[in-house]
Amino acid sequence: MKPEELKEKLNAVLVVMTTPFTRSDEIDVVGLRENMRFLVERGAGKPLVLVPTGSTGEFYALSDEERKRVIEIVVDEANGKVPVIAGTAQAGTKQTLMMSRYAENVGADGVMVVLPYYHVPDEEGMYQHYKTIAEGISVGVLIYNNPDTTKCHIDPPLMARLAEIPGIVGDKENTSNLMTYYWMKKLAGDKMPILCGLGEFWFSLEALMGCPGYISSTANYAPEISLELLDAAVKRDFEKVWEIVEELGPLFEFQQKVDAAHGPTTTILPTGYTTSYMWLSVVKEAMNLIGLCGGAPRLPILPLTEKEKEELARVLTDMGLSLK
Repeated sequence: MKPEELKEKLNAVLVVMTTPFTRSDEIDVVGLRENMRFLVERGAGKPLVLVPTGSTGEFYALSDEERKRVIEIVVDEANGKVPVIAGTAQAGTKQTLMMSRYAENVGADGVMVVLPYYHVPDEEGMYQHYKTIAEGISVGVLIYNNPDTTKCHIDPPLMARLAEIPGIVGDKENTSNLMTYYWMKKLAGDKMPILCGLGEFWFSLEALMGCPGYISSTANYAPEISLELLDAAVKRDFEKVWEIVEELGPLFEFQQKVDAAHGPTTTILPTGYTTSYMWLSVVKEAMNLIGLCGGAPRLPILPLTEKEKEELARVLTDMGLSLK
């Protein structure tokens, strides 16, 4: 898929897919294929895009070979019915380009690249990083602007520069500052989609400013709810948007309770750029409960307790989901 074609597909729900593991901590190939069939069945012909091997896919905990295998399986199961944007970020530009070329070669429609992490680049370094990757492949590059994981942020003026690079197709913007989102969209939104990177709740607010699509982990197990929210926002039916958000309220409350129970995240970053990563355990267990293959997260992320699993089951039932 050409970058301009992919750009047109981003007015969508982008499902950041989990990576299931077996009890022996290997990639659950059978489970991954089952999860893919579930999503393809519900996403074919609809504004749904699949994003494997990103943060939710625990790319940091995968070997390069495991990561390549996951990308290959997802592309194979999608079979052109649903677009696939593979997470290919590494800590360095050369390694990111190599993984991006692999994803392109096996048929991914695009790649998602978070900012270089560990050593923080200056603005020109950020620019050259994305320019090098975009010029080194023929498929589109989705920028993942996430200061929570990288300790740096692409500010709106730099994003506007990046949007001019052929091959850059959009920005997955992980900001909980609505003014930052406003200026990002104001300066770069006429050149590419500025997507909400923080899920259903924040999308409901950014949709007021014309946010065209969003990233969802909930869509791993409840894609119908995520797509319904997108449809209501596109229609500017904000009464319906808020109705759906209220229906998801018990899930948001449960997540906060889990975060509090597992203690604060140890970090030097200020409030607003920090988060607990127990949401990953919630997503995986929700998948298990409805009969998909979530498995457990790899260390150092911990699974939910048995008591938390029981409470989550009640929350999902109240959301109208059928448990297995």
